[in-house]
Amino acid sequence: MIRCSHLTKGYPMGSSMLTVLDDVSLTIEQGEFVAIMGPSGSGKSTLMNVLGLLDVPDSGSYQLLGKETSTLSENELAQVRTQRIGFIFQQFNLLKRTSALENVALPLIYSSSNTTDTSRAQELLHLVGLGDRREHHPNELSGGQQQRVAIARALINAPSIILADEPTGNLDSKSQSDIMALLSSLHQQGMTVILVTHEEEVAAYAHRIIRMRDGKIVSDTRQDGFMDTPLALPALQKPASSKKLWILAFILGNSAHVKQAFKALSSNKVRTFLSVLGILIGVAAVIAMLALGKGAQKSIEARLASLGSNLIVLRSGNSQSRGISMDSGASTRLNLDDAKAISTLLNVKRVGASVSGKGQTEYGGKNHSTPISGVQIYYQDIHAAHPSTGRFFTQKEDTGREKVALIGMTVVRQLFADTPDSVPRNPIGEFIKLNRMRFQVIGILPEKGGSTFRDEDDIIVIPLSTAMKRVLGKVYVDSIDIEVHQASQMDEVQDQIKGLMNQRHHVPVLKQEEAFELRNMADIQDTLASTSKTLSVLLASIAGISLFVGGIGIMNIMLVSVTERTREIGLRKALGATPSDILIQFLIEAVVISLVGGIVGILLGWGVTLALSTFAGWTVVFSSLSVVIAFIFSSLIGIVFGIWPAKRASALHPIDALRFE
Repeated sequence: MIRCSHLTKGYPMGSSMLTVLDDVSLTIEQGEFVAIMGPSGSGKSTLMNVLGLLDVPDSGSYQLLGKETSTLSENELAQVRTQRIGFIFQQFNLLKRTSALENVALPLIYSSSNTTDTSRAQELLHLVGLGDRREHHPNELSGGQQQRVAIARALINAPSIILADEPTGNLDSKSQSDIMALLSSLHQQGMTVILVTHEEEVAAYAHRIIRMRDGKIVSDTRQDGFMDTPLALPALQKPASSKKLWILAFILGNSAHVKQAFKALSSNKVRTFLSVLGILIGVAAVIAMLALGKGAQKSIEARLASLGSNLIVLRSGNSQSRGISMDSGASTRLNLDDAKAISTLLNVKRVGASVSGKGQTEYGGKNHSTPISGVQIYYQDIHAAHPSTGRFFTQKEDTGREKVALIGMTVVRQLFADTPDSVPRNPIGEFIKLNRMRFQVIGILPEKGGSTFRDEDDIIVIPLSTAMKRVLGKVYVDSIDIEVHQASQMDEVQDQIKGLMNQRHHVPVLKQEEAFELRNMADIQDTLASTSKTLSVLLASIAGISLFVGGIGIMNIMLVSVTERTREIGLRKALGATPSDILIQFLIEAVVISLVGGIVGILLGWGVTLALSTFAGWTVVFSSLSVVIAFIFSSLIGIVFGIWPAKRASALHPIDALRFE
């Protein structure tokens, strides 16, 4: 069963090498009860660790069940440990945060049975006399009871070899007798038992005693009264292999890792909370910043929509006379015939001429100075100015120079509200005085808000002919709005308009560039939209830095956790955990922190944006895309920053981890 030939093992001690195993050769057959004895430093524990595949010799051959162990991969060694070997440690090595039942069932996570059924663990606890203590934690058990739990854990996968390192070293005489009687019973059932001890009364239970000194075997004797032939009558059967589909088995395996991860995180609540807090703040910042950026973009788009889509504005240009700049329109004036001529151009959708000026408006003893715009009926379509209440004037009213008006919300508040904070009366149908002429209010313009330069709602719109002939006394128009079918046609139409106007007004070639001013609103829209996107990216980048810092916090916490739980990692590897098992568990812990932080951060970010919208009056847009981005990013943060600590944990050698102080 076990064949060792010329094993050597040494450890560096400064500039020299301390030899712990020196040319050790032995054979142990199946079913034997062997005690390895010797003083401290004789190499007996190192030999036990080599036999248990926790340590590797520097040279020599070790064959277990006919296989040379030096050729086995780390995963194959882990599989042998979980299927063939049961460990009983002097320090018990029980997980403090788990119950006795969970400690006994721990090796099942790493076994090939793919089962999370604890019925076998309960059976073993009854077998060692602790059936009524299964929910107790290690600190609630005596030393002898803890060792019984460790023995039950060693038996959970029905191993063929039991390795016990000083199993009674920390126990009283009564507990020592009980533990040795239990080991003897297991031997009588056919198990191979190998124990390390320095006590003669403990070694007396074995039928073969190997004594070591200075790394060498000095004697190998058999005691009378013991059977040389093993009793192959195991009372404990190996757990049945799972019949589940491999996908389900994989999910069950990972669910066990998730459960272990949650236990580890819950045992250090303050540290876990601080880690979650870093991700939480980062995700909340991303959500809030993106909502603010999208809100700003939406606000800008609303303002741009009020200017009109695919819009070109034609005005008279500024000319110079003897080096002196003259007023707009001093050399060329726009008129209604120009608007009609432009409407005939290809790809032009709508054309509307307008004039502007200032006027004094009065109602009910109140007066207000406000801008006046005389426009044509297409104004409401070109500038998205369909009345929110009432109606727009008709072509007949424009031609007939009717005294009707549409007013902005600022004018409504100034004239029809008793106080600045009160709700204004409905002005539809009421008559106001505009430059001492009575105008009937037929509509209220949609509210557009203020800008840097002016209040867009402080305006009165009247028919163009009324403004020119009755109010402002103009024979020319100040501007012509041209709406194009498609944005891609803007440049072409702009060139056509410039050529047409130069031709109609007989502008000399040298002055054609300055005779008329054409403003392309699409260019302004693109510039503002680009600025808005840049602002959104900037805000999201700042928030992303918060997430990055939170990820660094997770990495630091996980590195500390790896250091603190080094012995636990060694125990798990001794019980059959592969490097991938350790990697997955620590990675899950990091991802759980990120996901919890991400979910809470999303809720907090939503709350912050709601508060900004409600109390600060800011325009915010809480988009589902930003939630998905923040959630995915927080998950990736956990994976990326959790990989290094997890890899570091998975790379630890079992015996080095178990010896860590």
